[in-house]
Amino acid sequence: MTTITPKILLQAYSVGIFPMAETAEDNALYWVEPDERGIIPLRGLRISHSLRKQVRRQIFEIRIDSAFSDVIEACAAKTKTRKLTWINARIRTLYNQLHNMGHCHSVECWRNGKLAGGLYGVRIGAAFFGESMFSRETDASKVALVHLVARLNAGGFQLLDAQFMNPHLKTLGAIVMSKADYKELLPSAIVAPADFNRFKDDNDPVRVLELASPL
Repeated sequence: MTTITPKILLQAYSVGIFPMAETAEDNALYWVEPDERGIIPLRGLRISHSLRKQVRRQIFEIRIDSAFSDVIEACAAKTKTRKLTWINARIRTLYNQLHNMGHCHSVECWRNGKLAGGLYGVRIGAAFFGESMFSRETDASKVALVHLVARLNAGGFQLLDAQFMNPHLKTLGAIVMSKADYKELLPSAIVAPADFNRFKDDNDPVRVLELASPL
């Protein structure tokens, strides 16, 4: 069996494949290549009136990559509404290594000095592969997603891959894309230039909303 390394992981993402575990307790990993992908159009994020209000209120302090390990741990944790997770110890180790290499990022919502929610994902070129998100307070993960999309648009990204479609993502404007269409889109996205750190206006909700849902 080939040992999965960060380099192999990046190669897998570049051809549309990613790893998962059956459960957080299972140390084995298997490769996944969905027949249909959930994609969040960078010009098509659906932001409800209530979510816009949350962003404008700035109840969360937005931080980028300040607590990546804590974010992935929170995404892996079981909750009352999430009895099983697929993020095991090997995944946490690999993605922390990718983070140290500059290929994995977290968008974090903080409140009163505590991590309230966030998300993380893998970046290659102008493609961002969303992995998981969590909330400890209402709408925290959604606010993080709004800030992520604003950041990706500001940085010249072309693709936000959500991997699997689900009802929650559909309410946010996610669409289904066939494997064939995805594989046509992916090669150009991963070689295009983009800058994840170009955006500096997370404390400006008007600018965030303009970039996250451009007309």
